[in-house]
Amino acid sequence: MITPRLLRELAPQVLGVLVRRGADFATAEDAVQEALVEAVRRDAAPDDPKAWLITVAWRRFLDMRRSASARAMREVTVTSRPPAGPTEQTDDTLLLLSRCCHPDLTPASAIALTLRAVGGLTTAQIARAFLVPEATMAQRISRAKRTLGGARFQRPGEVGAVLRVLYLMFDNGFAGARDRGDGIGDTDLAAEAIRLTRQLAAAEPGDPEIAGLLALMLLHHARRAARFDAAGDLVPLPRQDRSRWDTDMIAEGVEVLQHALARDRLGEYQAQAAIAALHDDAPTAEETDWPQILEWYDELVRLTPGNPVVALNRAVAVGHVDGPLVGLRLVEELDPGLPRRDAVAAYLEERAGNHAAAARRYAVAAETAASVAERAHLLKQAARLNRPAH
Repeated sequence: MITPRLLRELAPQVLGVLVRRGADFATAEDAVQEALVEAVRRDAAPDDPKAWLITVAWRRFLDMRRSASARAMREVTVTSRPPAGPTEQTDDTLLLLSRCCHPDLTPASAIALTLRAVGGLTTAQIARAFLVPEATMAQRISRAKRTLGGARFQRPGEVGAVLRVLYLMFDNGFAGARDRGDGIGDTDLAAEAIRLTRQLAAAEPGDPEIAGLLALMLLHHARRAARFDAAGDLVPLPRQDRSRWDTDMIAEGVEVLQHALARDRLGEYQAQAAIAALHDDAPTAEETDWPQILEWYDELVRLTPGNPVVALNRAVAVGHVDGPLVGLRLVEELDPGLPRRDAVAAYLEERAGNHAAAARRYAVAAETAASVAERAHLLKQAARLNRPAH
């Protein structure tokens, strides 16, 4: 019998073969799922599981296309019997990710489809990761596939859209870990994002931004065990127990980043990873190299002109280098509706000794917090500063 783990690894490879042969993405994905079901039902594993899955999935695809001929079937640009030969070894990671991250899809749909088609997760697993009913997730994936059914595809080249979706997937999982119960089964979105980015980096070793994104994920994920205390409360970076950080993961992230920077083609993910590496390198919060972090933020501003999130984070670095009031002035220049603006302002007000103002800003920030854990943390900070001094 083919193990579930092997099926999960082979599913995107088989899908890639069908798409490369000329199959439309939506029908090919359905055909692969049917082949996987048939594989599970087999008593004995075939000698070459990948070749067997490709053969079965291709036959299912052809059956589906024939049955759809009355609905103005698009012409399939390959023969019904592909030439015999060894199992195809081309890595189709970027091809599949490019399709799953098509600009016509919403970010949530792109992430869900990526987890299904490239990550090999079931609809039920993806639904648990997003905290929605399985039927809702099934409809979301079906709509995404219908959208792709009428989309035109170019050969993959510019990977920006793919990296943005992988980044959002990681951020969604990393930020919401505690709200989800610290990972439900095997639906850890942050870990899935790292796995898929590793896969993409292996397929495209010459792209430093892919490596930069992988390094960024590793350097953040290394702190995950310290982000919440025993009571489940969020612990901000300056107060984290750094002995709980994963030093092996940090070392790997730094090594990946160094190789990326050596290519001398700086991009935004490499710059963000460099900032994360400087935070991870500091033995204590007080020893953080804020001047160098500010230099990297200046690079990031140059790479992402007009990005308000970068400007907000840079204001924190300015607050540490030039004083909290200088950083606060930069925050006040930003859009009042910008997420985390009030939280950053509260942090800088507190550093400046303006505790009453900081408490008010923490309370305001809690009203628009992105997660239950973040909201609880901000309210706790407001209560702490409002507590009468003894």
